[in-house]
Amino acid sequence: MKTLYLDCFSGISGDMFLGLLLDLGVEQQALEQELAKLPISGYKLDVGREQRHGIEGIRLQVGCEETHHHRSWSTIDAMLAESNLQTSVKQLARNFFRRLGEAEAQVHGIDIDRVHFHEVGAVDAIVDLVGSAIGLHLLGVTKVLCSPLPLSRGMSHCAHGALPLPAPATLEILQGKPVYDSHIEKELVTPTGATIAAELAEFGPLPTFSPEKTGYGVGGWELEDRPNLLRGILFEDHVASNVTDKVQILESNIDDSTPEQLGNLMELLLSAGALDVGYLPLQMKKNRPGQLLTVICRPQQATQLATLIMRESSAIGVRSSDCHRYCLNRRSKKVMTELGTAQVKLVYEGSQFLRLSPEYDDCLRLSRESGQSLQQIYRQVETAAYEQLDLSSEESSDDR
Repeated sequence: MKTLYLDCFSGISGDMFLGLLLDLGVEQQALEQELAKLPISGYKLDVGREQRHGIEGIRLQVGCEETHHHRSWSTIDAMLAESNLQTSVKQLARNFFRRLGEAEAQVHGIDIDRVHFHEVGAVDAIVDLVGSAIGLHLLGVTKVLCSPLPLSRGMSHCAHGALPLPAPATLEILQGKPVYDSHIEKELVTPTGATIAAELAEFGPLPTFSPEKTGYGVGGWELEDRPNLLRGILFEDHVASNVTDKVQILESNIDDSTPEQLGNLMELLLSAGALDVGYLPLQMKKNRPGQLLTVICRPQQATQLATLIMRESSAIGVRSSDCHRYCLNRRSKKVMTELGTAQVKLVYEGSQFLRLSPEYDDCLRLSRESGQSLQQIYRQVETAAYEQLDLSSEESSDDR
């Protein structure tokens, strides 16, 4: 599958990402033809080649005539839903704005239907985000990896007035994602850039691969300590049919913890990153009934989770062993239903699609919010997934 690695040493913004896609081979004319399917006008793509610290890339700017900068999330979502864009492009663009809308709603303490975007609702941001979805489709990218993101210090000025950096919406979007202090008082990661990275990418180190093409999206700032560029590397990720990896198994025999303590321990272990947690009944010494706790985790998590077991239960020791496991490839995707969004898990054997499974927590939330049964929600999410997602072999990934 075609994979894009984002090297975000100077952050990421919507215009930098779209410029990168053009530098990697997206034709400007093809991009503009697809953008013309949206009911917006009064803008022009200004595309040129510029250098930062001697490295050349594409600088993209959206020139706008529009002065109205207040569109609601529901207005944008309806515009995208009713457009003639390709189904996968349309859905990704809607996911981008849904993620932004949810972040803005959280920051301002309001419901998403009451969110009115300012800069993000302007034509240039719509072009950046929808254009990014179009560009990924035109390049045939099916997987995105991303480096940790550098966050800024200081203040920025926008429609809301002076805001601290990182912008509140940016921090909300990047919850759970790896970031670090850039020591720079300029906005390196914008809300639109954070949205693109959070929605698309798996974060981690640069994998072993053979680079096929490298491109650069150029940012507007001139920075002294680094070139203001977003680097992207395209490569082909060949997925093995049977994947193995190393895991650690932690075990402990427990005979004097209450059911409440054991239930809480399971939740804590899963929240701390355990891959799986289970209990089996045991008949222990002195004829006491007990439980065998088994935790599967990645080797680097073993010490932390063993400590958690001994702190949160009556266990005074934990056994540890190394093993290999065989895995099917899987990928999480978000789909849109009439009741809201939900994650689904797509399962592949090598590159062959096998099945999909809606995520229980999302389905339970939609069931409680709507009053419909959990079984009805599962059916709606499955139907939406088959309608909205490309389930071809190119969608597989090794995401365990």
